[in-house]
Amino acid sequence: MKKILIYFARLVYGKRNSNSIPRWLILLFDVFIVIFSYVLLLLLRNYDHLEDIAIANSLKELLSVVIVFTISFFVTKSYKGMLRYSGFNDIVKLIYVTAISFVILSIGKFLLCHFFPSLLDFFPTYTGLLFICIFTFMTLTGSRLIIRRIYNEYLRPHARIINVIIYGAGDAGRITQNALYNDTTRQYTIKAFFDDSPKKIGKSINGVKVLNPTRLTREYIMKNNIDMMILAIPSISIKERKDIINMGVELGLNVKSIPHINTWINGELTVNQIQDVKIEDLLGREPISLSNKNVSKELKDKVVLVTGAAGSIGSEICRQVLHYAPKKLVLLDQAESPLYDLQFELKNNEPYKTLGVPMEFVIANVKDYRKMKDVFDRFKPQIVYHAAAYKHVPLMEEFPYEAVYVNVFGTKNVVDLAMEYKAEKFVMVSTDKAVNPTNVMGATKRIAEIYTQSRQSDDTKFITTRFGNVLGSNGSVIPLFKKQLEKGGPLTVTDRNIIRYFMTIPEACSLVLEAGSIGENNNIFVFDMGKPVKIYDLAKKMIMLSNMNGVEIEITGLRPGEKLYEELLATKENTIETENPKIMRAKVRQYTKEDVNAEILELGDMLDTCDGYKIVGKMKQIVPEFKSNNSIYAALDHK
Repeated sequence: MKKILIYFARLVYGKRNSNSIPRWLILLFDVFIVIFSYVLLLLLRNYDHLEDIAIANSLKELLSVVIVFTISFFVTKSYKGMLRYSGFNDIVKLIYVTAISFVILSIGKFLLCHFFPSLLDFFPTYTGLLFICIFTFMTLTGSRLIIRRIYNEYLRPHARIINVIIYGAGDAGRITQNALYNDTTRQYTIKAFFDDSPKKIGKSINGVKVLNPTRLTREYIMKNNIDMMILAIPSISIKERKDIINMGVELGLNVKSIPHINTWINGELTVNQIQDVKIEDLLGREPISLSNKNVSKELKDKVVLVTGAAGSIGSEICRQVLHYAPKKLVLLDQAESPLYDLQFELKNNEPYKTLGVPMEFVIANVKDYRKMKDVFDRFKPQIVYHAAAYKHVPLMEEFPYEAVYVNVFGTKNVVDLAMEYKAEKFVMVSTDKAVNPTNVMGATKRIAEIYTQSRQSDDTKFITTRFGNVLGSNGSVIPLFKKQLEKGGPLTVTDRNIIRYFMTIPEACSLVLEAGSIGENNNIFVFDMGKPVKIYDLAKKMIMLSNMNGVEIEITGLRPGEKLYEELLATKENTIETENPKIMRAKVRQYTKEDVNAEILELGDMLDTCDGYKIVGKMKQIVPEFKSNNSIYAALDHK
């Protein structure tokens, strides 16, 4: 029977390599299905007394049915669809075909009954008409679906069959199954559903068994030659999502997931929307609950200045600030192209362009005091978020002059101007590398913290926020690994034991806004960064997620100034809790304004020499805990 159907499908579809068959052939096929349906229904209704069938009358009825259905085919143009791509819209057209045919045949019978009773033999009874139309619709629909299935499984040119398991046996799992079956570019075989619901285990979905997740083992994967696992539970918690993805990755599967239902196109899921799992999915945390009321009260109808606005953190701060209805947002950066890109995004993309917040884009460098004074004089910002800084550790180890000039004296410029123009709050974006620094960059940020913390003003509150690495930021390890994978590897890790804390950019920026809103003068806030991540393990998981198991990991050795681990001082001994459990107030040494001014003046004198050793030597005097690691400046620690 299967061979007959395949031969029939080839006849209808045409040669394997042809693009499509003529529309007239599809029309003839549909007419044949109408004839076939009528004859089959006639035989089924008279199977126990076939000899009583009036062949002449039946042929007359068949003629009228064929003519009317053919007219309906022309009216709806149902024959213009491609049989191998038959879907819901094609079935809707067949419904119209059936409805039009039934109406025409019913009206025709009614008219003949009153005006030409001698021609009534050409029409079945009303009940017969209903049965014929319904049965014909079923055979027309069934034939299209059968041909599509036969084409997808036997006639369509494709690579090897992709064996899939779907994790999640709810509605989303069933819809995912249909999306895979409807794909015309690949051939998927769904081996099983996995779900931990006792009500679903042991049941079947369209013939596919639902199994207990405990059966998802390496032996099962190898026995069934599974290639891919699709996570089909859109509303799952982040922790559960991470656990399931980790399990799939450890089993060596290509793990994918479906997006949230809100992103489905026209409420339907397609194969193209099924996404590769990203490494961020394994590092993300449960969303942090923030008090938007605090931030809204802080920013509403205020002029807000963001320095470093084109950077990873600065640009996200800008995006979030726009939602709190500031009076004006001033976006300042010295990087021309990134600032232009941000300007285009915020002025042309939703929802930002409809928020109606006036924006000013300024090209300027924070170390240029005259220009920064002009910016403060023109816009008189009330809230300042200072995110401008050099941040790349190995690079700044080579250029301590620039690191100090921008990170220390650039911050000094913005702090002094905030005081002069009586800004309400100055919020500095710092880093975990400022804690017990081992590199020039971290030390410059600590000195900037010290200067900011030492300022006293009745008008301006100075607040510092300190956190670790953010996922996907410019120059961070994840984009680097992605680039290395695109080139086929190897992935470079500086040390097998190096660990880092990670946080998403939106999460970090939300905490910056929240900390700024609750902070009092000279507070340094530390964020809860979660659990540290081993970079070597991160590289291994990225290789597995990319399905490139042959890629090697190369240990390159610690770079100048690099630590094995970063410190946040996020301990009960060194921090004080705030109203937000994710934000802690650091207990740090206090400096007097006079002492700090004297130290900064001497650091400026060292800067004039452009001598790296003299500059770093003075930094070590200001920050005694600054001990260089794997750096030429380590020699200064032994003097």
